[in-house]
Amino acid sequence: MIRTPGADLERIQTPHVREDDDAEQSLRPRRLDEFVGQPALKAQLDVSIKAAAARGEALDHVLLAGPPGLGKTSLARIVAEELEVPFVQTAGPALERKGDIAAFLTDLEPRSVFFVDEIHRLPRAVEETFYPAMEDGELPITFGVGAGAKVVTLPIPPFTLIGATTRAGLLSTPLRDRFGIQHRLDLYDADELAAIVARSAHVLGVQVHMDGARAVAERSRGTPRVANRLLKRVRDFAQVHGDGTVDATAAYTALDAMGVDHEGLDRLDREILTVICDRFGGGPVGLSTLAVAVHEEQDTVEDVYEPYLLQRGFILRTPRGRCATPHAFRHLGLEPPSDPAGLF
Repeated sequence: MIRTPGADLERIQTPHVREDDDAEQSLRPRRLDEFVGQPALKAQLDVSIKAAAARGEALDHVLLAGPPGLGKTSLARIVAEELEVPFVQTAGPALERKGDIAAFLTDLEPRSVFFVDEIHRLPRAVEETFYPAMEDGELPITFGVGAGAKVVTLPIPPFTLIGATTRAGLLSTPLRDRFGIQHRLDLYDADELAAIVARSAHVLGVQVHMDGARAVAERSRGTPRVANRLLKRVRDFAQVHGDGTVDATAAYTALDAMGVDHEGLDRLDREILTVICDRFGGGPVGLSTLAVAVHEEQDTVEDVYEPYLLQRGFILRTPRGRCATPHAFRHLGLEPPSDPAGLF
């Protein structure tokens, strides 16, 4: 049963029997053994979950960092599922006042999982409200102002705070140090993504050959969310232009038509590289200049596009800005310059 007292709150009373008709939700793994990839994190969580369940205690607080689409929210849901406890979800920007946190925390059931997405965007004053709650299970509330103000300490039940962030460097040290379990999710390799595509295809009722799953995986930017999105579009193409079966030929044809090349780069990826290589001679280019040139927000360029371009060796971050590598020039069919920035 799901109860939603507010737009930012989702409480799962019995997560192990939760039914969800939304396709994106249905693709999420429900158990830790269904989650593909991130073996070190899975092993750590498995031990911690089993130990906490055996003691009948709340799991220690968990911080998950990494680029978007790698499974941070799915893992938070899995933790609640494995512990068989309620799952309460909100986002950092939605917690604007201390009273917002108080409303959530005082309403938690014992051992609940409280998930805060984009936790690095918490206002600093609001963030400090978490400190006594995380460490001491107490929530100081101030009534009144000035000399007549009184502080009342409210006890709150034991709970697990799971914070997800795409920019761990923006977290304050006091908050970060209060998480007993901290882990950064890495981009997935092609084999892991192929397994995810095959599982998602089974859930969606799509017949997929392993060479088709591999073709989708190779162009998915190391990200399960992208892999699932591309699979749905390839499914549509195979249904309209074929017999509905996703094999390598259907996948490559569909992905080429979508503008996703053999390196997994889409139109904006190539536009970013073109700006650096063609307009600015390989760089360095400042982030703000680059964002204006491609008509995107700085956060989008830095959090969504740069991690994959960095991992694949297309660009470098330097103190003076972003620089393109010879690999980027060759990918665009351009002749690399004679290293004017002195980086290679």
